Amino acid sequence: MTINTIPEGYWENASGSLVPEANVKEIDKLRDQTVRQLHEKAKEIHDLLKKFKVDGFADIASFIQISTDQYGAKVGGTKGNVSLMSFDGRLKIQRNIAENIDFDERLQAAKQLIDECLDEWTEGSRDEIKVIINAAFNVDKKGEISTAKVLGLKRHDINHPKWQQAMQAISDSINIIGSKAYLRFYTRDDSTGGYLPLSLDIASI
Repeated sequence: MTINTIPEGYWENASGSLVPEANVKEIDKLRDQTVRQLHEKAKEIHDLLKKFKVDGFADIASFIQISTDQYGAKVGGTKGNVSLMSFDGRLKIQRNIAENIDFDERLQAAKQLIDECLDEWTEGSRDEIKVIINAAFNVDKKGEISTAKVLGLKRHDINHPKWQQAMQAISDSINIIGSKAYLRFYTRDDSTGGYLPLSLDIASI
């Protein structure tokens, strides 16, 4: 692997060309210095947050194992949602595991069955139900179907054989394609009793 070195007395610009240092404006030098200094500090914080995340998940998993060991239970300490609270109730940590869901070809069978239901219910059927169903199967700008809207159809208590069959097809079509874990921190507001999030996102601080 060859590493290109910049000759002394030159600066490399954004297009990769070498510019004599005498031709680089002072304001450009100051801008470069400002960006590099802030980036270096940001990288240090990024590395700290990354280590904190790894250590945080490990500590929570360890505590869960210790807690369940007293009942002789064997659980996986790295999976599932859990809330931990300080003894005084003022501090709370939530570990959330968000699963990414996709649907296979059986979703099309569910849509066909639902369409057949709508055809049977044409007379006297409520337009609101039609709108909800059609919206669930509409694709967004990325060509993807809303998981929440499709799964939301299962909440409707409709006792019809084809509808029930369609809901089963939806369940069978679900594939878990991955998951993402989150740690969320909260502090109780004693005046309201509610919990306020402690943001670790620089954009929201």
